[in-house]
Amino acid sequence: MANNARMYSLLGQRGTFGVKLDEVANDNDSILAITSDLTRTSGLERFFANHPDRSYNVGIAEQNSIGFAAGLADNGYVPFVTTFTNFSALRSNEFIRHYLAYMKCNVKVVGLGSGFAMELFGNTHYGVEDIGAMRSFPNIEILSPCDGLEVAKCVEYCAETKSPVYLRLSGRANNPIVNKDPDYDFKPGKGITLADGSDIVIYATGSMVANALKASKQLGERGISAGVVNMHTIKPLDADLIRKNCGAKMVVSVEEHSVIGGLGSAISEVLSSQRTHPPLLKLGVQDRYIKAGRYEYMLAQNGLDVPSIVESIAASFDKITQ
Repeated sequence: MANNARMYSLLGQRGTFGVKLDEVANDNDSILAITSDLTRTSGLERFFANHPDRSYNVGIAEQNSIGFAAGLADNGYVPFVTTFTNFSALRSNEFIRHYLAYMKCNVKVVGLGSGFAMELFGNTHYGVEDIGAMRSFPNIEILSPCDGLEVAKCVEYCAETKSPVYLRLSGRANNPIVNKDPDYDFKPGKGITLADGSDIVIYATGSMVANALKASKQLGERGISAGVVNMHTIKPLDADLIRKNCGAKMVVSVEEHSVIGGLGSAISEVLSSQRTHPPLLKLGVQDRYIKAGRYEYMLAQNGLDVPSIVESIAASFDKITQ
């Protein structure tokens, strides 16, 4: 893979998805793109132009798009179905359960604009419950890439694997670059330790990995050694790594998702099976809906901007070490 980290960053995760899908489709005639009236928003303009016979806009019919894709998958195709996260994971939830989880149809569902990326569209368009809605389904992998380069690796993986996948795209254009080496070791189901720390381990996913790395540096300036793990796969979760890190004084989960049902909940399930384990601080969207606003505003209001992450972790760490 060429080192296109800068280009992917400028495009954001959605744009990167479209560019990479068009690229892998050149070598795989079975790949199809399906969208619910979101061709441009999905980053699929290039794909639709280059592969018109493998491009489908089903209109605003998200549930039908899943059934349509399942039928195509049963005939040997590899359909990627795109729409906003709230529509893919919630509106189409029963169809995903039936065709992907139960029948194991080889469909790749792509959730666009996860978290607060939809900004002033408001709570009807925010995708902060999707992991919780999808995680209980058997047979579906859940990928949550941290930057554009990781999106590209996820698309390559989705094109090759024969199982259903939910690909969660977060953040906006000008995505922070986390991975600069195009040959870094990406393995679904295996978390990546990006920074070592002797006091705390921060598990972050998607858009929050970049914020976690910044928070780790600021915590270090306060004398708190905080490691960072990129949990790009929510299911299957890297339980071995979580158990390995149980010697830390505290562990933290950071996600642009509800604190109920997401990465933090998945980590707590692993920790609860251990005889002894460190306390877990779950940072994410609390159990409420608040007024809509710009992306940075929504992160700050939910304690997910870097200063808030640092203060929350420092305060909790002080309590357990006093």
